Amino acid sequence: MATLLFAEHDDASLNPVTARALTAALALGAPVHVLVAGANARPAAEAAAKLAGVAEVLLADDAAYAHRLAEPVAALGVSLAKDYGALVAPSTAFGKSVLPRVAALIDVMQVSDVIAVVSPDTFDRPIYAGNAIQRVRATDATKVLTIRTASFTAAGEGNAAPIRTLGAVEGAAGSSFLGEEIAASARPDLSAARIIVSGGRALGSAEQFHAIVEPLADELGAAVGASRAAVDAGYAPNDWQVGQTGKVVAPDLYVALGISGAIQHLAGMKDSKVIVAVNKDEDAPIFQVADYGLVGDLFEIVPQLKAEIAKAKA
Repeated sequence: MATLLFAEHDDASLNPVTARALTAALALGAPVHVLVAGANARPAAEAAAKLAGVAEVLLADDAAYAHRLAEPVAALGVSLAKDYGALVAPSTAFGKSVLPRVAALIDVMQVSDVIAVVSPDTFDRPIYAGNAIQRVRATDATKVLTIRTASFTAAGEGNAAPIRTLGAVEGAAGSSFLGEEIAASARPDLSAARIIVSGGRALGSAEQFHAIVEPLADELGAAVGASRAAVDAGYAPNDWQVGQTGKVVAPDLYVALGISGAIQHLAGMKDSKVIVAVNKDEDAPIFQVADYGLVGDLFEIVPQLKAEIAKAKA
């Protein structure tokens, strides 16, 4: 049976995590259909149709899915579940809201945070803050999986899959949309950025965080991240948090400034291809995973580093 992938999108475009989750879905060895649920979401459906390996795109375009609330999208997923051997979504706020509901409603177990597909019914997932990898076998007829997308490369483009339109299904009215506040930023999205510059509690204040971390990030064209300690201290907003209880990332370059390297933080970034750490404590745990480490005062080192990068770009 085919695999159904729940697309992450904003109606106008696909979130890059969808292409990464598609790679995991294709590893199950069955044709992959992509579900795009939204309102005026045909542009996102057309983008999904271009992804390599997609057999068909299902477009549920209705006001009921305008804000992709968990209940109506889960009801849609349940209505489609009988036709699929696996239901897959990225391990994002969207995927982690919808798929547990689907799994409960069709009475199967969910496998969360899959980092490797061993076979169509066997998967690897991290436990104990990423310090151990658990291999699990799902015996249910329908597999329900959320994918830790940092562990998979993005599928390419060049496809022209057909788009099939679906009608809305009646869902539980357990919630309603009241409003949203979206932070506008010229920087890349943290979940999909190729370069990330993160700051920790050692920066000392929100003012120092913005003065030290953000200029370096802008020079590198990077997204800005933060440790949980920095977020809890009010230096950075919650959506910048990298770690087990924040966002799990795997950029090409991760720069950690004043981050000690607590297990919770390492669980969210240790799969980065190159890790650069700046910390005055030479025994900080971050140096155990760093490819390059600078021991010293970050308030002196980071401005010098930024100046050298600007000089190299000139």
